[in-house]
Amino acid sequence: MGAQCDANQKQDIEKLLYAGNAVRIFPQGYSMYPMFVPGRDEAVIRPLAGRRFRRGDVVLYRREGSILVLHRIWNVRPEGVYFVGDNQTQIEGPLHPQQIRGILTSFVRSGREISVRHPLYLIYSHLWLFFRPFRQKISNFIHFFNKNCNLVL
Repeated sequence: MGAQCDANQKQDIEKLLYAGNAVRIFPQGYSMYPMFVPGRDEAVIRPLAGRRFRRGDVVLYRREGSILVLHRIWNVRPEGVYFVGDNQTQIEGPLHPQQIRGILTSFVRSGREISVRHPLYLIYSHLWLFFRPFRQKISNFIHFFNKNCNLVL
């Protein structure tokens, strides 16, 4: 899962977001790989504050059972919102918009904060959604390439 927190962390994150504060989290797991690598990348989540979310936005939402998850919006439909992790092909939903707690506004990689409005991020986001059916093969190729490049260097 993109971001999992225990019950106490969930309450703290939700309280901060409800109070209008931004939170920084280290996403766990590999459902948002290659966007987020556990232990390397940080996600900056801000309250929705009346923002309308749309396809491609990365949001923090609560699944039933109180698990917080950080995934990308696949589609917004009248019956609810559908999500998918960047390293997944299966669509989750519909979930109620009320389950969404915050929206990704930037991420931190190698100490540098990058906005989700950055042109390269926007291209990545649109392409990654478009290539959803082929993600596993692409991820496998990237992993293989990175592993072999390290051996060559």
